[in-house]
Amino acid sequence: MTRTEQPAAGRERPAAADVRASAATAGAEAPIATELTRGPRRRRSPAPLLALALGGLLVVAIAVAASAGPAGIGALEALGAILARLGIGESPLGAVDDAIVVDLRLPRALAACAVGAGLAIVGAIMQALVRNPLADPYLLGVSSGASVGAVLVLIAGLGVLLPVAAFVGALAALLATLGLAAAAGGTTPTRTVLAGVVVASAASALVSLVIFWGADGDAYREILAWLLGSLAAITWPTAVIALVGAGLALALLPTGRLLDALALGDAAAGALGVDARRTRWALLVACALVTGVLVSVSGAIGFVGLVVPHAVRLAVGAAHARLLPLAALAGALVLLVSDTVARAAFDPRELPVGIVTALIGAPVFAALMLSGRVRT
Repeated sequence: MTRTEQPAAGRERPAAADVRASAATAGAEAPIATELTRGPRRRRSPAPLLALALGGLLVVAIAVAASAGPAGIGALEALGAILARLGIGESPLGAVDDAIVVDLRLPRALAACAVGAGLAIVGAIMQALVRNPLADPYLLGVSSGASVGAVLVLIAGLGVLLPVAAFVGALAALLATLGLAAAAGGTTPTRTVLAGVVVASAASALVSLVIFWGADGDAYREILAWLLGSLAAITWPTAVIALVGAGLALALLPTGRLLDALALGDAAAGALGVDARRTRWALLVACALVTGVLVSVSGAIGFVGLVVPHAVRLAVGAAHARLLPLAALAGALVLLVSDTVARAAFDPRELPVGIVTALIGAPVFAALMLSGRVRT
């Protein structure tokens, strides 16, 4: 090395030392040096805060739903009556008002939460399984199949068998969809969606035919209410059925990592050690079971399973470990608020809750599409 090269090399070390010294002594530059040495700061996930907010809003919404109506019961009084039934304190209400809150309004509120949570979970799972942003619990003809079973028992005057008939119809529709897709060359996402459209169209036509030939009077009104989606006939036994369906949906929460792998495609999932075909079949059957149980109680309620997962995904990202539980909370809140509006806002008339969810969900989903936020 020559003498002329030595000063140049020597200047590099003092320069670095000067930077470290000035960063250590200058208060304004110290944070910059700290960031350079520690690396970029990781953003905190909004998921915990969002879960806390949704949980708090859900409790408030349950109290409001239990108090809304012509009886003139306050939200705090309704909450006190509910807590009293749980063994916490004494009810501030008389016997009649207490029965209104706990025996009439509370089961309906819990059923709305259960159905909304279950449909939102199933919608998020379906969107991952078929890699289609338009997927929802009714994509594979499940709802239409449940409608066939429900309409048949209502026409026959066997309304007590409605949950069983709707569940059987939903399962039959799923098997028909998967069988048609397999016969067409394999249960790929595209074939499965197309087969679901075919089965749903055929089931809808069958429902219309049955109504045209056999429905009249009370049977027609019951069928119309079921097809539009309604929670008006909820009692504690049917609320328990809805809670069972929600429990089945919550059992799918640990599948988040599998869904992340499937959302990347079958080849990528296989490289990660996931049997894509077997996992997809198992989750599709599970989604049909959950949907069949839920719609047997509530009827056909649209847009909850379609819009809620997209909205939550915008807030917390696409990782299903975060998406699924937050979608459950958001779905429960959305359907509970919608049902409370349907029941109380148009008193003395009551709208089917499916109308309210459609009136809310359609413009919201349109806004998401126009903003470019809905992508495959």
